[in-house]
Amino acid sequence: MSHRCTYVLALLLVALARDGHAFVHVVRPGETLAHIAERVYGDASRENVLVGANALDVQGGTTISPGMHLVVPAPLHHTVARGETWTDLAGTWLGTNDPARAELLASANRGYPWVPPVEGQEIEIPAVFTYIAGDNESIDAIAGRFWGDPLLGWVLNRYNGRRGMGVPRGQVVLVPMSGLHLTDAGRAEARASAERDGASDRMTLEHQRSADAELPALLADVRYGRYAEAIADGNRLLGRGGLTRPQLATVQRALVEAYVAVDANAAAAASCAAWKSNTQNATLDPVRVSPKVRAACSEQ
Repeated sequence: MSHRCTYVLALLLVALARDGHAFVHVVRPGETLAHIAERVYGDASRENVLVGANALDVQGGTTISPGMHLVVPAPLHHTVARGETWTDLAGTWLGTNDPARAELLASANRGYPWVPPVEGQEIEIPAVFTYIAGDNESIDAIAGRFWGDPLLGWVLNRYNGRRGMGVPRGQVVLVPMSGLHLTDAGRAEARASAERDGASDRMTLEHQRSADAELPALLADVRYGRYAEAIADGNRLLGRGGLTRPQLATVQRALVEAYVAVDANAAAAASCAAWKSNTQNATLDPVRVSPKVRAACSEQ
C-alpha cells in the first residue's frame, strides 16, 4: 500500500472511531469492490459506499489489489435504557447531541425526535462514513451519489453543521447511511475484525505492563555499567512494540547512555532523536549529564 493510501486509511479510521462504525477488510486475490459489497451488504451497487468511505476516487482511481485494507462502514444496534432520549443517543453514538443528528437517528428507526424511544427497544445506529470531497463537488451531488436523491443535500448539510452548496476539495463530509445492513457473512467478518482488534489491544496492554516491570532492571544495567546488557534489553523492549510514550522515552534515554559508553555514536544520536520525539521539552542538564552524551545529542 502506498504511503498516501496508508495516511488516508489512518485518517478515515480515526474519524470513524469518533463519528461512525466500521471494520477493516483485507482484499483477497480476485476480489473487486462489487464482489466485496455483494458479500458484506448483499448489494453489489453498494460498492459506491466502499469507494467513498476509502477515498479511492480522490486517490486517483478505484482499483484495488490483494492485501489492501478497506474500511467497511457498518451499522450498530443498541437496546434503549430507561430514560434515554434520541438526543442522548445521538450524543453517545453519533458524536454530538445536535438536533439534526437526533432527528436522523429517530427517523432511521421510524420514530419522531419529540417522542422518546421505548425502554427495551432495539434501535439501529446508522453506519456513518467519512467522505473526502474531490474536485468541483456540491453537497447535492454527494447526497445524490450516496442517498440517491440530490434534493437531500440540505439534510446532509444540516447533519454536518455546514452551509453552502459547494464542497471544497479535501473537505470531510460525514455521510450517515440509514438502511445499510450487513449480510450474515458481513456480520461474521465484523465480529472477526473486532476480535482481532481486541486481541491486539490486550497484547499492547500486556507489553506495557511487562515493560513497567522490566524498566528498573534496564536502568540498573546502565547505572552499574552493564552496557551490553542494557543495549540488548532496550532493543528487545522496543521490538515488542505497543509501548507508551513515557516508556519509549525511558528506553531511548537509557540507550543513549549505553551507546555512548561503547562509542556507538551514530546509534546514540538516533536514540537521542527518538528520546526527544517522545519527550516534551527534552533538555540535558549540563551539570549532571556527561559531555559525550550531550555531544551525541548535539547539545555542545
